[in-house]
Amino acid sequence: MAERATRDLAAQFEDEKPGRVLSGPAGLLLTAAALAVGALALWQVFRPLSQGSKYYLIIFLAGVLPLVFLAYPADLRLPARLRTRRRPGSSGPTVTDWALGALAVAACLYPVLPIQIGSGGGGYNAFLDRQGLLAPTDLVLGTVLLLLLLEACRRTTGWILPAVCLLFLGYGYYGGLLPQSWPVAHAGLDFSQLIDAFYNSDSGFYGTPLDVAASYIVLFTIYGAVLELSGAGRFFVELSAAAFRRSRTAAGRTAVASGFLLGTVSGSGAATTVSIGAVTWPLLRRAGYPPERAGGMLAAAGVGAILSPPTLGAAAFIIAEYLGVSYLQVLGWATVPTVLYYLGILLAVEIDARRSGVRPVVIDVGSPWRLLGRFGYHFASLIAIIVFLAVGVSATRAVVFAIVLTVALSFLAPRNEDSAHRLTPGRLVTSLVTGVRGVLAVTAVCAAAGIITATTTKTGLGPQAAALLIGGAQAATSDPTLVLVLTALLAAVALTLLGLAVPVTASFVIGWVIVGPALLDLGVTAPAAAMFVFYFAVLSEVSPPTALAAVAAAAVTGGRLVPTMWQTLRYALPAYLIPIAFVITPAGLGLLGIGGIQRIAFAAAVTALSVAVLAVAAGGWLPGVGPAGAPERVLGALAGVTLLWLEPVPVTVGAALAVVAAAGVFIRRGSADRSSSGSPANPVEEQL
Repeated sequence: MAERATRDLAAQFEDEKPGRVLSGPAGLLLTAAALAVGALALWQVFRPLSQGSKYYLIIFLAGVLPLVFLAYPADLRLPARLRTRRRPGSSGPTVTDWALGALAVAACLYPVLPIQIGSGGGGYNAFLDRQGLLAPTDLVLGTVLLLLLLEACRRTTGWILPAVCLLFLGYGYYGGLLPQSWPVAHAGLDFSQLIDAFYNSDSGFYGTPLDVAASYIVLFTIYGAVLELSGAGRFFVELSAAAFRRSRTAAGRTAVASGFLLGTVSGSGAATTVSIGAVTWPLLRRAGYPPERAGGMLAAAGVGAILSPPTLGAAAFIIAEYLGVSYLQVLGWATVPTVLYYLGILLAVEIDARRSGVRPVVIDVGSPWRLLGRFGYHFASLIAIIVFLAVGVSATRAVVFAIVLTVALSFLAPRNEDSAHRLTPGRLVTSLVTGVRGVLAVTAVCAAAGIITATTTKTGLGPQAAALLIGGAQAATSDPTLVLVLTALLAAVALTLLGLAVPVTASFVIGWVIVGPALLDLGVTAPAAAMFVFYFAVLSEVSPPTALAAVAAAAVTGGRLVPTMWQTLRYALPAYLIPIAFVITPAGLGLLGIGGIQRIAFAAAVTALSVAVLAVAAGGWLPGVGPAGAPERVLGALAGVTLLWLEPVPVTVGAALAVVAAAGVFIRRGSADRSSSGSPANPVEEQL
């Protein structure tokens, strides 16, 4: 597939990408505004605005929110995840779009204007001084900004997230009318108090989620655009193909390896799925993979983009801000689970190849060492980010330095082979605009998330919801350990259902303020609770019935949608189970790289065994031996789940069950061999 066709197809399944192709005056205006926003974000890294970070957030939102109304059409009749997919429209903005954009500029910039009519004073400091006692004009423009953000979210993600925000808004306003005997009842807030919390507090529109979007995400999307234009994406796919070109399962391994490598710079599950599918689906088809199975593999490999360091999804930056830790620590927490996730997919690929009789495919590429020698510099900026973070450089500066390094190294491309990927000034402008356009939707989502966080803070909903969740578990059992396990399972189900309706970033924010306190109250450490919520928020990309990555994969392979979703679920199975190990036992912290070497090694080794056993149970085949029957698969599933309880007794029981299951497969094969053996009918048959 051509690069442009691939990008267009990816945009149809990516709920955080612009939906219009703009040209003419609208295109020029968007380009100029995006350049200004990108330049401001880069400037803020080294010369922060003297008025403070909130002042910068106001300016940033004033530059981004109007662009949403220009870049996204208003004709979304169904949620983005459910509507019929089509190529983004190329029609220009309507009069209404221009009016909403102008209104967004006024509502966003109002707090910093030197003249604020009807407020008794103007300027940024005067606006802050009115916190808790807003003037009528403050209330009007705060309400306007609230409505604009809801409309921006509707245009970018569909109806469900605005509906959730309105639900929280209604709870804040009408919660005082609930019976006081209800656990979630509160004193009630009037409308002016709510607007004050949204518009003029640090937990509202200008809270941590928007701070993350304006400080981190925009820089990483610019970096991703720069890296893509430098040819890194094509190199990663070619390197994966070259590394496995002589393998029997070359096609499957190439798809998985490509997903991992592209995921390190993409941070988008659906887009990575389409990108690797465009290249590897022809290989998978030649190897004999059915469209549904190939689609499941592509979707599972692609969604790992949101789980793979060093550019995790937006929620990872929010984790760092919420917990007050460095982004490098969050990357460290994600490393072992990412390796285990891709280990599970690779094992499933090997099992499928042997069970289904996949044909070897000859991939016509050169030596991987030749590719590394000529284009290995594409890894330099990724390594540089980790090195900069390790020596104490902030994440924002580290990514800017990585951008500069990528630009410089792009001129190492051979002039006669890859000169199109040299980042000349014109291509730099393109990458900057592309990066800012890529952050439009997530900015709207992050700003709207302030409605949820501010309402939760003002009403105390977090502790109340935690008490309900724990109470539900305690109603079933009084054992503290089982209460924790049951709470984790209930939380996993709730987070998965939530992720079906809203984007990953919003799902994490809601999950953290609702589910996070319950886990913390039961003694789960903050890193384990945060990563638990993060993983289940991400898994919405592969969870039926709205698995966005699976839908994208089905569009590439032409496979049936529902079977593709179930195949994706099978490949991604370890991702649903490993996060539970984070929280149900202290030893699970070893999976996050927390603790001594012994704890980390023990947790990683046992969980790797669990992943392997679960892969055999799901695939119905023990590599090197043969097919597994239903009894062996059931025993394997029990063994895999038991092993995730990282304590000596459960690990021993799980290992014993795994041995019994493996022995059953050996016995089954021996019986099959004996039944198929016999005296040959004639010497010719014996010779054959």
